[in-house]
Amino acid sequence: MASKTTINAKNLEALGAERLAELLIEISTGDATAKRRLRMKLAAAQSATDLAKEVRKRLIAIARSRSFVDWTAIRSLATDLDTQRRAIVETVATADPKEALDLLWRFMDLAKAIFDRCDDSNGIVSEIFRSACQEIGDLAQKANVDSKVLADHVFDALLANNYGQFDGLISAVAPALGPKGLEHLKHRMIDLSKKPVIRPAAKDRVKIGWSTSGPIFADEIEERSRVSTVRHALMQIADVQGDVDAFIAQYDEAARKVPKIAAEIALRLVDAKRAAEALAILDAAEQRRSGGWDWPDFDWEDARIAVLEALGRCEEAQQVRWDCFERSLSAPHLRAYLKNLPDFDDVEAEEKALDHAERYRSHLGALSFLVSWPCLDRAARLVIAHAADLDGDHYEILVPTAQALAAKYPLAATLVLRSMIDFTLGKSRSSRYKHAARHLLECSSLASTVTDFGAFETHQAYEARLRREHGRKPSFWNLVG
Repeated sequence: MASKTTINAKNLEALGAERLAELLIEISTGDATAKRRLRMKLAAAQSATDLAKEVRKRLIAIARSRSFVDWTAIRSLATDLDTQRRAIVETVATADPKEALDLLWRFMDLAKAIFDRCDDSNGIVSEIFRSACQEIGDLAQKANVDSKVLADHVFDALLANNYGQFDGLISAVAPALGPKGLEHLKHRMIDLSKKPVIRPAAKDRVKIGWSTSGPIFADEIEERSRVSTVRHALMQIADVQGDVDAFIAQYDEAARKVPKIAAEIALRLVDAKRAAEALAILDAAEQRRSGGWDWPDFDWEDARIAVLEALGRCEEAQQVRWDCFERSLSAPHLRAYLKNLPDFDDVEAEEKALDHAERYRSHLGALSFLVSWPCLDRAARLVIAHAADLDGDHYEILVPTAQALAAKYPLAATLVLRSMIDFTLGKSRSSRYKHAARHLLECSSLASTVTDFGAFETHQAYEARLRREHGRKPSFWNLVG
């Protein structure tokens, strides 16, 4: 049974409304966020109209703010914004969808000013605006807005899409726009495409930067933005309307040969039951290789698999899956390959795949695959066979590998940990000393479970050598101690 001093709803109710009110006033004193939440709750208790007025006042205040918000204060700003968003879509919208829609548009209008003055490196503010953008569609339907009026509002929003806050707007509002609204928006975008930015006289052009080819002018950036806005809008409209030809028309012949773009077109052609055309598009794409590595372009490969299956060429699709795995150790492609094999053939094929993984050109790539598959016995064998070749700089692979191997393969786990320790000390990476010290302590703990170090140093011998070779790194040894 909970203590009567435990903070829960029942115990707080026992204090009575008057005492709770006094406590809330006391707690909110000096806390602007708490005060705003209380005012909003009081307004909502009166009516949705009063809450809407409170939200509108707050949006105006946020728009007027000019102070920079760094990463330490970004969560407070995000909380404030999300509080306003939720009040709009969860409370105001229930009583007055039109008022809520107007407030949500005003909320979205804050995006540019906010992103101009905040450090949103963790993306929490961006996510709030993305959510609000999606909710515009639902509110537009509830508010029964005229489709042309809505299309005009969408058009204006897309022209102000400085930070990508409206990237998903067309698909969100498509049901509310309907055929009439979509066509209106489409024609407005086509009209915009025919009105290039007027280039000012040379003496009036504004330089805003430099590139390898010379100065960058404001009118050039404006023109590129116009072209990009039109193209992306027409592509999204084409997708919503299911018009694959209109989508393809947004790319010139050269662009259609880019593997990623060819893949996008091919998948849409498959959906339109035009798989033969899709295959021709993929075959015409220019495959690029870099660094001597025959690394798959997964967008293109996956599109090819979808096209071949649509054409009933399933064996060829299987071969593409296997080739992707063979070249990159892609686990999703191997799983799909095994899933599409006849019964009992998958066991033999999996063994063949694991054999290939152990012989793979990159030991780290092989380890990452074998640990995630999982096939820990092969991963341990690979570590022991190639311990001297492990690159201890790749902690993002080696740390989870050591953790996975520690319980059943302590020697292999020890060798993985040693590779990171050796790299850190050998390169004097002082920022990693605390991690290397932890790894050394983990090696000490694992030593008692290793029955035979074989050709490798015992833990005592390894640590003694570290002290001889790196004894003049007190900042590391102090951490160990």
